[in-house]
Amino acid sequence: MSKVLVAYFSASGVTAKVVKEIAKAENGDLFEICPKTAYTAEDLDWRNKESRSTLEMSDPDCRPETVGTVENFDQYDAVFVGFPIWWGREPSVVDTFLGDYCFEGKKVIPFCTSGGSGLGKTAERIQSLIGEGACVVEGKRLGGEVSEEDLKIWTEGLGL
Repeated sequence: MSKVLVAYFSASGVTAKVVKEIAKAENGDLFEICPKTAYTAEDLDWRNKESRSTLEMSDPDCRPETVGTVENFDQYDAVFVGFPIWWGREPSVVDTFLGDYCFEGKKVIPFCTSGGSGLGKTAERIQSLIGEGACVVEGKRLGGEVSEEDLKIWTEGLGL
């Protein structure tokens, strides 16, 4: 059985709710990706071209500072990476997390929470960020509410 980490960024609490169910289903450890400066409602206003999230997402090299580290990251065989989908991809703060660790030899499973937007080419983008030594699977979009049965079907199909 694989040792599993469920790392996540949650701006509004939706993703945080879902990750607990994934960690339970996979007997995984949880790690919250925390920006050094928390996002405010104004920061998250995607309609404002000057909001923090808009500015971060318009710069593909943006890496907001984070706090906290995963202890003994090398012990994990599989890493779920969860986040709300922003501008068709993972938030820049998730990119910071991805750049902080070596994923070589690990299976990486991205998933997003969204009312309708899917992952798009997020798996390809994550693969380019962490390198070819890791196996990034296609991942899944999850709504705010997901049944334990649906999670079980999805995670069993991952071969962990």
